[in-house]
Amino acid sequence: MASSRRRRGGGPERAADNWERLVRAALKQDRDHFRPGGASAAAGGLGLAAAVPASLGRTTNIEQILQAADDIEDEDPNVARILCEQAYTMAQNLDPSSEGRGVLQFKTGLASVIKQKLAKKDGAPIDRQNDIQVLWNFYLEYKSRRRVDDMQREQERLRESGTFSTEMGARAMEMKKVYVTLRALLDVLENLVGQSPTDRLHRQILEEIKKIKRSDAALRGELMPYNIVPLDAPSSVANIIGFFPEVRAAIAAIQNCEDLPRFPYDAPQLRQKDIFDLLQYVFGFQDDNVRNQRENVVLMLANAQSRLSVSIGTEPKIDEMAVTEVFCKVLDNYIKWCRYLGKRVAWTSLEAVNKNRKIILVALYFLIWGEAANVRFLPECICYIFHNMAKELDGILDSSEAEPAKSCTSDGSTSYLEKIITPIYETMAAEANNNNDGKAAHSAWRNYDDFNEYFWSRSCFDLGWPPAAGSKFLRKPAKRKRTGKTNFVEHRTFLHLYRSFHRLWIFLLLMFQLLAIIAFHHGKINIDTIKILLSVGPAFFILNFIECCLDVILMFDAYKTARGFAISRLVIRFLWLSVVSAFVTYLYVKVLEEKNARNSDSTYFRIYGLVLGGYAAVRIVFALMAKIPACHRLSSFSDRSQFFQFFKWIYQERYYVGRGLYESISDYARYVIFWVVILACKFTFAYFLQIKPLVEPTSIIVQLHDLKYSWHDLVSRGNKNALTILSLWAPVLAIYLMDIHIWYTLLSALVGGVMGARGRLGEIRSIEMLHKRFESFPEAFAKNLSPPRIPYRLVAQDSENIKMYASIFSPFWNEIVKSLREEDYISNREMDLLMMPSNCGNLRLVQWPLFLLTSKIMLANDYASDCKDSQYELWYRISKDEYMAYAVKECYYSTERILHSLVDAEGQRWVERLFRELNDSMAQGSLLVTIILKKLQLVQSRLTGLTGLLIRDETAGRAAGVTKALLELYDVITHEFLAPNLREQFDSWQLLLRARNDGRLFSKIFWPKDPEMKEQVKRLHLLLTVKDSAANIPKNLEARRRLQFFTNSLFMDMPLAKPVSEMIPFSVFTPYYSETVLYSMSELCIENEDGISILFYLQKIYPDEWANFLERIGRGESSEDDFKGSPSDTLELRFWVSYRGQTLARTVRGMMYYRRALMLQSYLEKRYHGGIEAGNSAAEYIDTQGYELSPDARAQADIKFTYVVSCQIYGQQKQMKKQEAADIALLLQRNEALRVAFIHEEDRVSSDGHNTKEYYSKLVKADVHGKDQEIYSIKLPGNPKLGEGKPENQNHAIIFTRGDAIQTIDMNQDNYLEEAMKMRNLLEEFQNVHGNHGIRKPTILGVREHVFTGSVSSLASFMSKQETSFVTLGQRVLAYLKVRMHYGHPDVFDRIFHITRGGISKASRVINISEDIYAGFNSTLRQGNITHHEYIQVGKGRDVGLNQIALFEGKVAGGNGEQVLSRDVYRLGQLFDFFRMLTFFFTTVGYYVCTMMTVLTVYIFLYGRVYLALSGLDYSISRQARFLGNTALDAALNAQFLVQIGIFTAVPMIMGFILELGLMKAIFSFITMQLQFCSVFFTFSLGTRTHYFGRTILHGGAKYRATGRGFVVRHIKFAENYRLYSRSHFVKALEVALLLIIYIAYGYTKGGSSSFILITISSWFLVMSWLFAPYIFNPSGFEWQKTVEDFDDWTNWLLYKGGVGVKGDNSWESWWDEEQAHIKTFRGRILETILSLRFIIFQYGIVYKLKITHHNTSLAVYGFSWIVLLVMVLLFKLFTATPKKSTALPTFVRFLQGLLALGIIAGITLLIVLTPFTIADLFASALAFIATGWCVLCLAVTWKSVVKQLGLGLWDSVREIARMYDAGMGAVIFVPIVFFSWFPFVSTFQSRILFNQAFSRGLEISLILAGNKANQQT
Repeated sequence: MASSRRRRGGGPERAADNWERLVRAALKQDRDHFRPGGASAAAGGLGLAAAVPASLGRTTNIEQILQAADDIEDEDPNVARILCEQAYTMAQNLDPSSEGRGVLQFKTGLASVIKQKLAKKDGAPIDRQNDIQVLWNFYLEYKSRRRVDDMQREQERLRESGTFSTEMGARAMEMKKVYVTLRALLDVLENLVGQSPTDRLHRQILEEIKKIKRSDAALRGELMPYNIVPLDAPSSVANIIGFFPEVRAAIAAIQNCEDLPRFPYDAPQLRQKDIFDLLQYVFGFQDDNVRNQRENVVLMLANAQSRLSVSIGTEPKIDEMAVTEVFCKVLDNYIKWCRYLGKRVAWTSLEAVNKNRKIILVALYFLIWGEAANVRFLPECICYIFHNMAKELDGILDSSEAEPAKSCTSDGSTSYLEKIITPIYETMAAEANNNNDGKAAHSAWRNYDDFNEYFWSRSCFDLGWPPAAGSKFLRKPAKRKRTGKTNFVEHRTFLHLYRSFHRLWIFLLLMFQLLAIIAFHHGKINIDTIKILLSVGPAFFILNFIECCLDVILMFDAYKTARGFAISRLVIRFLWLSVVSAFVTYLYVKVLEEKNARNSDSTYFRIYGLVLGGYAAVRIVFALMAKIPACHRLSSFSDRSQFFQFFKWIYQERYYVGRGLYESISDYARYVIFWVVILACKFTFAYFLQIKPLVEPTSIIVQLHDLKYSWHDLVSRGNKNALTILSLWAPVLAIYLMDIHIWYTLLSALVGGVMGARGRLGEIRSIEMLHKRFESFPEAFAKNLSPPRIPYRLVAQDSENIKMYASIFSPFWNEIVKSLREEDYISNREMDLLMMPSNCGNLRLVQWPLFLLTSKIMLANDYASDCKDSQYELWYRISKDEYMAYAVKECYYSTERILHSLVDAEGQRWVERLFRELNDSMAQGSLLVTIILKKLQLVQSRLTGLTGLLIRDETAGRAAGVTKALLELYDVITHEFLAPNLREQFDSWQLLLRARNDGRLFSKIFWPKDPEMKEQVKRLHLLLTVKDSAANIPKNLEARRRLQFFTNSLFMDMPLAKPVSEMIPFSVFTPYYSETVLYSMSELCIENEDGISILFYLQKIYPDEWANFLERIGRGESSEDDFKGSPSDTLELRFWVSYRGQTLARTVRGMMYYRRALMLQSYLEKRYHGGIEAGNSAAEYIDTQGYELSPDARAQADIKFTYVVSCQIYGQQKQMKKQEAADIALLLQRNEALRVAFIHEEDRVSSDGHNTKEYYSKLVKADVHGKDQEIYSIKLPGNPKLGEGKPENQNHAIIFTRGDAIQTIDMNQDNYLEEAMKMRNLLEEFQNVHGNHGIRKPTILGVREHVFTGSVSSLASFMSKQETSFVTLGQRVLAYLKVRMHYGHPDVFDRIFHITRGGISKASRVINISEDIYAGFNSTLRQGNITHHEYIQVGKGRDVGLNQIALFEGKVAGGNGEQVLSRDVYRLGQLFDFFRMLTFFFTTVGYYVCTMMTVLTVYIFLYGRVYLALSGLDYSISRQARFLGNTALDAALNAQFLVQIGIFTAVPMIMGFILELGLMKAIFSFITMQLQFCSVFFTFSLGTRTHYFGRTILHGGAKYRATGRGFVVRHIKFAENYRLYSRSHFVKALEVALLLIIYIAYGYTKGGSSSFILITISSWFLVMSWLFAPYIFNPSGFEWQKTVEDFDDWTNWLLYKGGVGVKGDNSWESWWDEEQAHIKTFRGRILETILSLRFIIFQYGIVYKLKITHHNTSLAVYGFSWIVLLVMVLLFKLFTATPKKSTALPTFVRFLQGLLALGIIAGITLLIVLTPFTIADLFASALAFIATGWCVLCLAVTWKSVVKQLGLGLWDSVREIARMYDAGMGAVIFVPIVFFSWFPFVSTFQSRILFNQAFSRGLEISLILAGNKANQQT
């Protein structure tokens, strides 16, 4: 081969050579790698078969032929060569010119393999004429050797009997592999022979092939791909699901075609024709859509049947109740839609529809839905399609012969996809293309909601059927002609906050008005005060009128398509509120005139009172009817009256969604009381500490006249110092509007804590508590987690009950312990101590795990040795520790039983008599007389020696040793342990004496062979030898936490578990894009600049788990290099690391625990009952050996559980040979129940010659050879990604899920076996049997999360604790208040409810960027019910580095900004009753509003104070009157500060700690967080949320921000941090710092500097946090070498010129351009201009404070300052001028620049010396000009196009000025970092704060080693 390569040279031949080497490597990998049972499977497919291009594999069986060649390579290389040549011939015939993607490379590689096989013949000639004979002989030999005929007969017997053994699981897989090879051999023989046989052999071969095809159903059926149920081969023994009676009944139900019209059916399949075949013929559904939904419906019917608990006879028949249940659930939304529109459903009545017709309608709905692609986001559009197709079908079913539906037929072909779905899709795609990749305004294009809401009106039926191409609905957007929005327009404005939640703002403003009026009247309530208080009337109507005006304005762009009723309502409300507002205002003015007039009769006052009272009464009535549950029936009854209907319609708009948002009386009362308490506290605080203290200062300031201003006053004269009063009241009003959130936080923490305590959370919060209560666990487990149908028989004695409960509990406990060992949380020794005996043997007491009994025997021995009292006193002392009593009893009984089983004859008699004597003496209370307790230690030592031998395998030497040990034990007991009188009796026992003398005593040993006896011997030995305290078992904190939570949850309130066969089936669904699947060895071992690799990092973070891992794989201390020699260990290492990261591998392992738990539960239930697996007795109930191989348990688990990972680009990853594709394939191989869905793209040439792309949704699993096997491939109408990526990814794959529930799991989540055992309890919550969840059944079950990344670093700990508080206590309270939405991925959805109502997320571009929460909104609006449950938890990862966290916070804040604009939030804000609306607001967008208000309060306060300081008013007012407003300001600022540093965020966190950890641990944890600078972190996060939330609403730009979620071990460069945080934090922090400096410099306060410090401390803390948090939390942020490197990188980035293609990461100029991209619209420019003008105040105020002005307040002074500023700009321009053309000129320019610099210095010096201008004035001027310069810079950037058009190099000057500003800001931040980097201890201190002690020490060591390496290299 080497010589041939040299001859070929380069070019294409080199590519072929490379391919050949790749092929050889793949084949070698196939042979070297093993299955998961031994080691790894080859990732990404096996051998050459995995390389078959999709274009060849789809139409031929080349892949199977090559796989067979791989399999038989070792048996017969010549046959493998024949198969490869045939595969090559087929590929050549199919694509002779190799045009398909990858075909040329494949054929080249295959040719190389054939050459290799020819080369192996050593030059021997090959007779291809003899190939057929060779192949035929091999076929016969292979068939005989594999006993195929016997296997087929065995299969036939199994099918007839329906009885399957556990061994059949492995046998079935073996049979499948044999069938694959046989089929490939037959196919090749058939091709070689052809259809015209030429000799006897050929005819014999064809006869065999015909015989096989005619009779061997197994060979055909077993190999047909299927998902869960082999419906195309229902008699398959490889999967026995088809033998379950409920599945057979469901299959029989869909095959009932007796009363259906005739239709062509000639598919050569094993199954009978069914209703799906009819529907496919009529409507043209795709084959794989039909196959997919056939299985879906069969499983749905089967599961509904199994839950009825109705016995099925010999002829399986589906029950009418099961069919009706499925029918009503699936078509519930359609029925409601018809009712809403006043249309009759597609059938006459439910009673008139027979069972068969119901199944047909359900099947039709699912077939429509399954092929609808993106139209699935339009649930009412699906209803419209179903309505029309069901009517068409109705006519067809009434005829005798079926015919294709006209709506789906054109040009002779029938296709539902092309005729119905594609036109709708193309219109949606055109609208999506109009959104300019999410940058266009929401009003410029129709999103999914707009399309769907078209079908909320009867006018949708004008669309016709099939939908008319020219209709408005299907009109594609053109330049000026497009269809407008529907019902709602998402204009980008903050006004949505007022519009959506106007009731809240009106209430707060009116209450502020009332409290202020009362405060200004000094708390006196009289008739005059009441008349003033009634001013709320006009205010109320005016505020409502403003809301109505917003309705009118914000509906712009939807008027053309809006319903007439909606426009009429707007007009009527506008006119009504206009008139009423004017009328009420007029009346109130007259009331005031009456008040001021003497001798008034108060007529207007009476009229006014009557009007307000009447209006209030009407509003109250309608509020009661709309919102209060008790009145809802009356409200529904009143709908029959047009009068009431009209007024209700005016009061509240009627939508298809949002109707009936009411709760039960108890729930309503609960959240009303909650909010009444909050509002009472809030308004009491507001009145006494915010409003009342400001009354007197305000009154004084209003009365002050002729105040002296320091500047030229323009606005404040003659308005009674309005701006001064505004600066006083504004921060107080800002806090007033947001502090309701503080009160909510406090009360929710209290209520959540009480609820948690009532729910029994935190009862077991330590390993000591677990020990103490372990005895109660079995009973709690048996009653809650074991189905009540398991007939555990209650007996009279408590001890026997406990033993029976223990026998149920032990197998599950042991599996949990094994899973902890598999995950390396515990060692082998800890596993032995934690394992619990089966408790099914003949031992008379409960056997507890050894970790409860360790060292108890030693202690009991000590008690016995010290005993000087009676037997009863001794036993009393022992019994004080109940586990010591158990240990003593078990030791006694086990010793008796073991000794009795070991010996025979005389030995047995000795044992029997010894224990009889001991038992008698104990019964008589004379034990101390019978034995000598001091010799007990000696007996124990001899017994220990005996058991030490018995726990090993039997050998002749050990048998002799056991005999010797028994004799020694006999001597010790007889001659030392027993009392003298009893000793004499044994010594004189002739039987024993003769046996001892003859050497027969203990000569024959019966070594323990029985598993139960071996277990007892091992336990006895451990009981006698283990001396460690049980307090340290398990040592691992995560293992402790999991066991504590699991055992605690056993006592919580949960529904009883149903048997697995009757439980609710569910799916788990994970969307995946391109995140890490499995870490590669290179990723593990690569070191960062500090010499730290991921593996090193994890070894230091998890040292005990690393040691356990090495023990598990049988290695000692190993480095990564040691693993390279063992592929299996290398793979285990990769998995070990990946299971500690946030990887898909970890998620898949966790979710597959559901299947493992179900298999275990089903296996134990079946073994106890004696189910399909025959021959099992109750005594074997606890035997779990091999449960994972049980065919019945596996089948039962597969019916109930499905796991689909939607790997959107898996197809592309496979084509590009990416590592992720190989890793996903490996996960498929290791998890047989895992399914992967992906979007497949194919290039096609259309009929007109254009290249087009076709898209398919595909589902694959691993076949018997571990390769991807395609199950379904469903064509899509086009590219499915029209909206946001993740929901589109979920939507394309959701059709492959199964069951009644679906759990959404993100790719950063984990699960645990012990939690998976509780899943069937959780699913029973959907039934709401006891009505615990309100008046509706739950539609989303909220699940608790455990954040597992908390131990990584201090930042990870902060995020973990914050997130844990939110997902536990926070969600608990929200569910209690009936406003919990869908916030987290582990929630479990009612699958049928949601897939018939738009899915589990929304996907419209940008507006639905936070896609998940909209599922909760949608569920609530559609009368769903969302609950929360804390007896089960799911693991979850969080971001662990500051940059990751900031990106995540930015993503969420941006998503909330988009939510403000959304129709869902608007409708919930409008349609919730007032109190639910309050909770909804303050826990969704309101949280971000309050966060923003917290920051704005700082600005409002400081700008107000700067105004007073620069204007001189603070000094003037203080001279004329005492300034008394500080009490209110102090209250406001204190509240702001506490929110800012996260104290109120921490309150629920602390409450959770107290509840679940205990008070002392909570206090310690809180103090630790403070020492780790958590307040700095929370303050920094405040800025992140504020920036992204505000910017999103102002300018848009919300987008998905990939955080990475990897391990944070690298140092972040200074420049990278600056780029990320410059505009969000640094600029704002420096602005606040500027305000503070000016306030301190020019402000006046009576208390002097101390008062300044106290009042501004929160602001200074904010400045420091925002400037330096990224560097405090940056690994190695203060290491000197890193600081030097950062400075070099920073300067290079700052000075590097940008250009086309240069990214912002490399150049300041490119980054600066990117930072301006968010300003896109004219409206945005206007807003930015207004905001930027605030910086003008600095220069305007400071210039009048300069001493050079001599207190001159003329405007000329300010004008002169602008001249100075322009001169400075010109000077800057001169200094930065860099001529390029001439070589002599630059020297002259530099000379002039030097002279100019000297002149400026001289001028400033003369100015200071000769004028009153001082150095302080110089710095003050610099501050003023810096602010003005920033203002001008912002304006120039905002109006960039205008500045560029002006020319004159202005834009270049702007850029240079901006660069100077960034350089200055960077220097301000960098200087302190440099200073602290000089001190080495600062870096050490920082690493201790950031990471745990072990990693900090490891980091220091690695730095030393890195230094040594560098020294060695030099």
